[in-house]
Amino acid sequence: MITGGIGKPVQKVIILDFGSQYTQLIARRVREHKVYAEIVPFHKPWKEIYAEKPSAIILSGGPSSIYEKDAPQLQKEILNLSVPVLGICYGLCALVKHFKGKIESAERREYGRAIIEIKRESPLFRGLKNKETVWMSHGDKVVHPPNGFSIVASSENAEIAAIENIEKNIYGVQFHPEVYHTVNGQRIIKNFLFEICKLIPSWTMKSFIESSVQAIQEEVGDGTVLLGLSGGVDSSVTAMLLQKAIGEKLYCVFVNNGVLRKNEHEKVIERFKRHMKLNLIYVDASKRFLSLLKGVKDPEQKRKIIGREFVNVFMAEAKRIGRFDYLAQGTLYPDVIESVSTRGPSDTIKSHHNRVPEILTLIKSGKVIEPLKELFKDEVRELGLELGMSEELVYRHPFPGPGLAIRIIGEVTPQRVKILQEADDILVEEIKFAGLYRSLWQVFAVYLPVRSVGVMGDKRTYENVIAIRAVTSVDAMTADWAYLPEELLRRISNRIINEVKGINRVVLDISSKPPSTIEWE
Repeated sequence: MITGGIGKPVQKVIILDFGSQYTQLIARRVREHKVYAEIVPFHKPWKEIYAEKPSAIILSGGPSSIYEKDAPQLQKEILNLSVPVLGICYGLCALVKHFKGKIESAERREYGRAIIEIKRESPLFRGLKNKETVWMSHGDKVVHPPNGFSIVASSENAEIAAIENIEKNIYGVQFHPEVYHTVNGQRIIKNFLFEICKLIPSWTMKSFIESSVQAIQEEVGDGTVLLGLSGGVDSSVTAMLLQKAIGEKLYCVFVNNGVLRKNEHEKVIERFKRHMKLNLIYVDASKRFLSLLKGVKDPEQKRKIIGREFVNVFMAEAKRIGRFDYLAQGTLYPDVIESVSTRGPSDTIKSHHNRVPEILTLIKSGKVIEPLKELFKDEVRELGLELGMSEELVYRHPFPGPGLAIRIIGEVTPQRVKILQEADDILVEEIKFAGLYRSLWQVFAVYLPVRSVGVMGDKRTYENVIAIRAVTSVDAMTADWAYLPEELLRRISNRIINEVKGINRVVLDISSKPPSTIEWE
């Protein structure tokens, strides 16, 4: 397969991001049909988008009203690409405004489930019923379609819920086909990709490996690569992919930053150095990191300190090795999206340790290799299995780069780290014993610097709290809190309180994402 960069096939869908919270879901849904999709900001110069040679364009939703001052606008040159275009919600409004249709603020905003009635045959709705359940999220509505466009569907509150111009191959929908609440949303996306765009479902993990290996070899040449290996899924898959591409030119540096899971450093050394035969260098910098984190309470500061110190450790190891041409990271797509807002007018949710200024400087200089940065977590797992990794490792729950530092609310101290390590180990052990580990996206303990009164052995205690966080998710962009059986919760709580000194209360987090995030910090 011919590719454009690491793992990127030439046949691809470009998604212009206008700031929707669902933009990443559009990319995910397209990829589920084995078609590569890439998100770029709506303001990316049209000449650069031309150079990408997209096979189709999707315009995302967004939080703005199309007539607001400084509202994102569609570059007119985008529509001269002569490829199919699908506008979703705000994307629909951008199309209508461009072609001089009429849009007004809706008298009654429409959020949530709605029923649309399909008025006429359309390749976009092929195979669907006359009435379909969809998910709406809009305050503006189209009141008059542009010349040359036909009304395809309507809802009670949006008389024009979908339009099309067959001649120009342009389509627009007021609702969000990418969210699960739109019952046949995947069928609509499938129709766009294959009925309208005539694309070929050829983007697979096997083809990704082949193209990535070739791209890595061409980029690295005779150089060496230094990878920060944490032992988690992302960095482990990155290591296996790089080893396949460049072999012994890969140096894996495993840093004990003092905020790892219980006995993690011993397990990583055993798994990767002795079993997988990776060129692994172990650095115990735990005291160094904990010293820098002393007194720091702000989560953003914790992330930046840990990210910055990782760079310092890497540089020191590079000098010791004697040669270092590239730094490799297991960065994923959500990491990039959540860290920066340059892809569209979205808010920065949180920075990531691998997106601190020192790392960004290296990225700009072309010294950083991130072979997974266009993948979602479930795609990385699929890639790991394709590379021959064990299911136990591939399906390990995500663990944040800053480690337990962002699961300890407030200041990070050696005592708090030890308490959380013990509590988290008990929690995960019981979840696995109950056979629920694989069904959960993440389960972990959080240390709360909140003291409460308790009674142990007829004595008064005044100790801290552990919160249990368990969620289900598909891609971490959204998540629901997971139901855990009462008996299991009882057993977990009893064990933590009885076995972990310093804890006398366990609470359960039952909030979903959004509005909460999966991690507490």
